[in-house]
Amino acid sequence: MHFTSEQRLDDTVIEREFLLGEIPGVLWTPASASASSPVPLILMGHPGGLGAMYPRLAARAKSSAAPGYAAVTIELPGAGDRQRLAGADEARADLRRALQAGETVSGDIVDRLVLPLVERAVPEWQQTLDAALALPEIAGPVGYSGGPIAIGIRLAAIDSRIVAAGLFAGSYVPALTFDEARRLTLPLHVLLQWDDRGNDRQMALDLFDAFGSKEKTLQANMGGHTGVPSFAGEDAARFFARHLS
Repeated sequence: MHFTSEQRLDDTVIEREFLLGEIPGVLWTPASASASSPVPLILMGHPGGLGAMYPRLAARAKSSAAPGYAAVTIELPGAGDRQRLAGADEARADLRRALQAGETVSGDIVDRLVLPLVERAVPEWQQTLDAALALPEIAGPVGYSGGPIAIGIRLAAIDSRIVAAGLFAGSYVPALTFDEARRLTLPLHVLLQWDDRGNDRQMALDLFDAFGSKEKTLQANMGGHTGVPSFAGEDAARFFARHLS
């Protein structure tokens, strides 16, 4: 993890941009974090485009730092300035055509769009987690927050260092993701925007039903993708406070 810049946000949070090989990312830590007082870590997932997503990610990171958590995010494969994933644009165009025609989105389209991203992104998240936990001011435990949900599910299913996950539901997921969801046993807090256009609400509900976790909460709010109410973030913060403290 090679840090390329550092700044303070409101004198309470240290923000450092970094490169992990070719992968750009941002790490936020409470200014009070130190080797003698290390803090837990939240992996902040997002749909890609780190530059465009930065304002929302920074706000989430500052909210996480208030109770004493570090937060880290990375650019997704194929997003931002990273090399495009083979076949992703074609699969996305096929998805768009199916939605515009009012057709059922086939499993083939979903697999072509999502599975290559999951296969690439999950190992990169694990590399990021390795690098972050090697820093003296970060000690865990670790939570995952955000999406795409298929990435969060795969990561939580294979990496036991993640002890709780707050997932953003609604995106299309492959059949394989349902199988991985059944393997999960960690506590889950799932956020669903009820009127999120272009996403499959019923698929999100079916996926929630498939989760094998004994503690799982679904918070469904009216509104579209960008209409998440402020209290949803407060509820997620309380969820992580129970499991990362």
